[in-house]
Amino acid sequence: MDRLQKIIAASGVASRRKAEELIRQGRVTVDGTVIQKMGYQPRKGAVIAIDGKQIQRENKVYFLMNKPRRTLCTLKDEHQRATVVDLIDVPERIFPVGRLDYDTTGVLILTNDGDFANEIMHPRYHLPKTYEVLINGILTTEQIKQLEKGIRLDDGIVTLPAKVWITNKDFARKTTSLELTIQEGRNRQVKRMMEALGYEVKRLNRSKLGFLMVRDLKPGEYRILKPFEVKQLRRLANEGMHHR
Repeated sequence: MDRLQKIIAASGVASRRKAEELIRQGRVTVDGTVIQKMGYQPRKGAVIAIDGKQIQRENKVYFLMNKPRRTLCTLKDEHQRATVVDLIDVPERIFPVGRLDYDTTGVLILTNDGDFANEIMHPRYHLPKTYEVLINGILTTEQIKQLEKGIRLDDGIVTLPAKVWITNKDFARKTTSLELTIQEGRNRQVKRMMEALGYEVKRLNRSKLGFLMVRDLKPGEYRILKPFEVKQLRRLANEGMHHR
């Protein structure tokens, strides 16, 4: 059950702060009754109106996309570069859940459900993410162990243990391809883990988020997430939440 000011904000008619003001001023009704109590939780399907005008509740939508290269995980770009939101034509105001860099590809969720987005991406909730990584250089056994144990990033944070699977060592080209599964999703985490070892990431593809994969989707293609997938992701994230 959502609080009244949150429902008003989600419908796009006013910010949450403005919504609280409207409630205080007695301008909001629920099923015809003026409600001035903050945090009031209307029943499902209640008619909410501001100054007698009914608000439209936004449908919650969830999409899974195979993010193509050279697209941004932002809503707008001042340089007119393509954003992932441009690739999905829906009336709802969707946004990407978490960020993949401009040249990073793979599993990306887009939604208009802020609570769901937070559960999926907040470092406190642990949803395993698998990346296919190509780096310049040959990873040593010692470095693999470091990644598996946890590695200190540039801001002093030590990552949680990761799983490492070397898929190819190309000694002629001096590159290593690997699969890396991490638990948390810090900003640019995989690149920063590799930078901490002195390597540069040449290619990065998120092949898996929880149980979701995009093998059957071409870059830029998307599909609607099924309700059971949304539920399952929430459950996984909450089960993986570590208790401090």
